[in-house]
Amino acid sequence: MIEITVGTLEEKIIKLLQNTYPITIADIERKLHVSRKQIEWMLQKFQVKGIVKLEPLPDKTYVRLLRNDFLFIGKKQSRKTEKQENEEKTDKEADYDGMMYS
Repeated sequence: MIEITVGTLEEKIIKLLQNTYPITIADIERKLHVSRKQIEWMLQKFQVKGIVKLEPLPDKTYVRLLRNDFLFIGKKQSRKTEKQENEEKTDKEADYDGMMYS
């Protein structure tokens, strides 16, 4: 079982590969809006681990997912979500019309 942290570039690439085949490095770059250099670096890392196989052609490189035993771990919570939750708490406190104690 390969553990992948939720919210990382690794997770985004793996999930894209699980849902789309055939796919090229250029397709991944376009869909994830990440630089080609970062994607190639991550795919090389995956290839060394035996997760993907890169199939280079003269004009493009296809990526094939070799394994499918992934465990996505971690809690995905962005700063925006945390901010919204804090604002909701503040709004609830502001609506209180009871007595104030000092």
